[in-house]
Amino acid sequence: MRTTVIHPIHHPSKFKQNLLLWSQQFDDVIWLDSNNHSDLYNNYDAVLAVDAFTSLKTDYFDAFEQLKEYQSATNDWIFGYLTYDLKNTTESLSSQNFDGLEFPDLYFFQPKKLFLFKGDKVEIKYLKMVDDDIEADLNTIESGCAERSRSTYENNIKIKLRIHKDEYFEKVNKMLAHIQRGDIYEANFCQEFYAEDSEINPLETFKKLNKISQPPFATFLKVEDKFLLSASPERYIKKEGLKVISQPIKGTAKRSSNKEEDDKLKAELSNDEKERSENIMIVDLVRNDLSHTAIKGSVKVEELCKVYSFLQVHQMISTISSEVGKATHPVDIIKTTFPMGSMTGAPKISAMKIIEDLEETKRGLYSGSVGYFTPNGDFDFNVIIRSILYNETKQYVSYSVGGAITAKSDPLKEYEECLIKAKAMREVLEN
Repeated sequence: MRTTVIHPIHHPSKFKQNLLLWSQQFDDVIWLDSNNHSDLYNNYDAVLAVDAFTSLKTDYFDAFEQLKEYQSATNDWIFGYLTYDLKNTTESLSSQNFDGLEFPDLYFFQPKKLFLFKGDKVEIKYLKMVDDDIEADLNTIESGCAERSRSTYENNIKIKLRIHKDEYFEKVNKMLAHIQRGDIYEANFCQEFYAEDSEINPLETFKKLNKISQPPFATFLKVEDKFLLSASPERYIKKEGLKVISQPIKGTAKRSSNKEEDDKLKAELSNDEKERSENIMIVDLVRNDLSHTAIKGSVKVEELCKVYSFLQVHQMISTISSEVGKATHPVDIIKTTFPMGSMTGAPKISAMKIIEDLEETKRGLYSGSVGYFTPNGDFDFNVIIRSILYNETKQYVSYSVGGAITAKSDPLKEYEECLIKAKAMREVLEN
């Protein structure tokens, strides 16, 4: 049981800043910020969960079964992440590539303290055994008396490429050969940028990344010495009542400070035959994935190839929905759709095998998902892209970017698109 307090906020941005600073004292932190993108079906403006009361940490083996048991037994809010490598529990696949970050494959926790933002109010939910702390915590947060986050490092980060340009072209051409042979129609090919022996201030780095991107699914995650700093624009999947929606992104164009030029770039993306075909292929894949748990005939496309504009890029987004039965377990919906189609390809299993062969790095949390379950079995999960990952103990910093390879792909244009997607992370780490 939780004690709930509705608290008015007079200066939301200042309160959020103080709250994030206060949260750094805990080993388990998840902050989700919609950055006021209400047009993408967000229930809350922002959410903070901190301080694990119970938790589940496991590798991929039987991971979804363990999560199902944990979610059912807890019957409360739980927050956590799913790494891309959980594909190895749903299919006969493996992940043998290099892993410099070493995140556990799955981690969820039941927070002692929970903050749900909507408009000028925050709903605070503490587990009963800590409810006496609400007033004291609010005084600390509002006074800004939380300890300052760790000392600021000058981000003198030297970024290295795991796959260099010529090798990238070679690998994309191999993928195109698979497409020409009919092994796949489309696959998302990713590459890692990384820095060794490097220290960053996770919270300050997240703030900078969020400021220049302001995406609808921003995430700050801390699990002991491991951090995710994400400016994700993409939702993986959401359940509200008996309705499920998925919103894959396929199609990216740069922004321009000149309005006329920017409108032109947006229109070009909307009418780009290659980008639309990429998006539609993934829509078909998502429709198929959702059908595994949907009531027959309930899967439908609500929006097809709609272009949304963010600070750094224009993105083509589709929205697919389904209805599920009351007896359908929420974890089964995730298990039968994971990993998300936008980060794999079609056919899905063949694409994942080829991806594993051609990529150099284990994806881990990149192209996985962060989100939460509510006590009544609803959930909301994002797609981990446009993100910086950091292992503080190993002093290893990483970000990855990728793009969909289809028969119409030009390796040079794909490479340039990757650099556009990487721009915000590089700027944050090098300045």
